[in-house]
Amino acid sequence: MDKKIDRFSLNSRTVKQKLMVAFQLMSILPFLVCIYLLSIYIFSKSGIKLDIIVYLAVSAFLAIVGLLVIKEVFDRLTSVATEAKFIAAGDISRRLEVQHSDEVGELGNILNQLTRRIRSNMDELKGYSEKTTEINIEIQKKIIVLSNLMQISALISGGSKFEEVLKIAVEKSRALANSEIAFLLFKNELKDSFYMKVADGLKSDYLMTIEIGPQEDIYNKAFNLNKLLILDKQNSLNDNLTVDFLTKFQVKNCLAMPIFLRGMVKAVLGIANTRDNFSYNKGDIELLDIFSKQIAVAIENDILAHRIEKLEIKDALTGLYNRFFIEGRLKEEINRAIVYQRPCAFIIFDIDNFKNYREKFGSICAESALKKIATLMRDCITQVDRVGRTDDDEFSLILPENNKRQAQEVAEEICKKIQASFCADQESSKCLTFSAGVSENPLDGVQVEQLIAKARELLKKAKAGGKNKVVVF
Repeated sequence: MDKKIDRFSLNSRTVKQKLMVAFQLMSILPFLVCIYLLSIYIFSKSGIKLDIIVYLAVSAFLAIVGLLVIKEVFDRLTSVATEAKFIAAGDISRRLEVQHSDEVGELGNILNQLTRRIRSNMDELKGYSEKTTEINIEIQKKIIVLSNLMQISALISGGSKFEEVLKIAVEKSRALANSEIAFLLFKNELKDSFYMKVADGLKSDYLMTIEIGPQEDIYNKAFNLNKLLILDKQNSLNDNLTVDFLTKFQVKNCLAMPIFLRGMVKAVLGIANTRDNFSYNKGDIELLDIFSKQIAVAIENDILAHRIEKLEIKDALTGLYNRFFIEGRLKEEINRAIVYQRPCAFIIFDIDNFKNYREKFGSICAESALKKIATLMRDCITQVDRVGRTDDDEFSLILPENNKRQAQEVAEEICKKIQASFCADQESSKCLTFSAGVSENPLDGVQVEQLIAKARELLKKAKAGGKNKVVVF
């Protein structure tokens, strides 16, 4: 029964069929009008009949039905076009209400499928975008780490000071795993303990006070095991060591990497933070290992540099003796002076305002001045005296068989020659002068450290007293 009803229903028809029905209904109207005219003009003698009124009523009804059918079709087409326009403008959240299964309904279903597929693709693209963003962030982090490693390598190969290399290496390693703290523990071979060499970040002043001795469980069961130390929500130490460690370092998570030299632990590089529910990943461990190897190279270079310095006895620039030779020779002269009960004087000279001189005239001019000073100093001493360059702008002179008064005369003669050579025929900005401090064995000490400390103390007084002078006592 439903099939029969459905067969006669317009809802089950296609748009083409509906338009044909509407056309047929609309075409009846002119036909009935013709009948009406015939009835008026041809059959008017018979008068107005009921069938004419019926014709007019039926024609009007059919015309209205045809109009409504056409209006329904075009309203639905207009609705689909409007929704399609919104979707084309980017509003893919819209959905067409499909009530009929004709062409317009199929078009609505197709648009709904397209919007669903677009929404699905947009969600997928959003997921890819988020993943791409995460990958880009990781790539940027790796680039920054690589840049930091290259900077450290440049410092090492460029011969930068050891302390500066360590400080920058620890500072750069703090960027790993968004750490709040980075530290470097050195092993004291004499005490068999670890002391804090460098600390950077949160509570760095407190960290610098940390020392871990062999009597502590942390030393024996954590640092002296010569393996990676990980403390986070997934890893902990045995017994109560985790609590002891976190209390000592005042952190919640820590990743520490031992630094080996010739199979022995020389130092420990660590990063840490105070976050909850935090875990280190494999990438963090690998990057920290790279930083630790860079620091190992820096330590090895520093050891080799000290060995080379001890083997060499001459300063490469001036040809004078270097600091290691002067200290060793001063020790020998002190011992000889004690045995034979003879005096031995020691003088430290410093060039006044040499830093400003270097900055103003450049390194080449400064090196030329140092060479000239070295030549002038050689001309003022005897064959048994020893003069050396012990720092960038510092010179030292050992005077065996000389007391303070005699050493003072030698120092003043050298200072006058320096001033005469650099200030006589040159502009005032290029004028260089000497300040000096004089000490003597045994009056100021019977050890190398004591004589050097006393001479340096008197040198500071000469600097504070106006410079260009010799201070004895």
